[in-house]
Amino acid sequence: MQIKKIHHVAYRCKNAKETVEWYGKYLNMRFILAIAENEVPSTKEPDPYMHVFLDAGNGNVLAFFELPTRPEMGRDTNTPTWVQHLALEVDSVDDLMRTKATLEADGISVVGPTDHTIFKSIYFFDPNGHRLELAANTATPDMSKKLDDVKWAMLEEWDRTKKAPQHAQWMHDGSYQAN
Repeated sequence: MQIKKIHHVAYRCKNAKETVEWYGKYLNMRFILAIAENEVPSTKEPDPYMHVFLDAGNGNVLAFFELPTRPEMGRDTNTPTWVQHLALEVDSVDDLMRTKATLEADGISVVGPTDHTIFKSIYFFDPNGHRLELAANTATPDMSKKLDDVKWAMLEEWDRTKKAPQHAQWMHDGSYQAN
């Protein structure tokens, strides 16, 4: 078996309507489907929910569940807030900067742009507390090949030492040289 694609990724939300409107306004995601039940289809558990689906482009779907009978949602307190996030690709750094300006104009705090050498990104939180990243690729084919060539060696070294391997230090120290 081979996975064809990710059908959808689902998160919890505080308010389905607010979430649909927010993602439409700031990220141009079109509302494509709503499913509401009083019973969970897979477990038959009585638990009313609203499940909304948003078009994230190119066949990608982002979904949310509103669960009104459950305690307020929290987060994994053992994991730093910067770790769990959803990264979404945009066409250009210009798109990134326009979105940053729109978010900030409405009082939404934005970190970045951060230069990761192979892409630039901004970070912010949706109204549910989910951290989002918008990323614009800036890698050259040569950069991508250099990273591809060392990925297994990096993983093996990390697995042995739990210390950051230096195989791609050029990404952080400005020493990149094109072949």
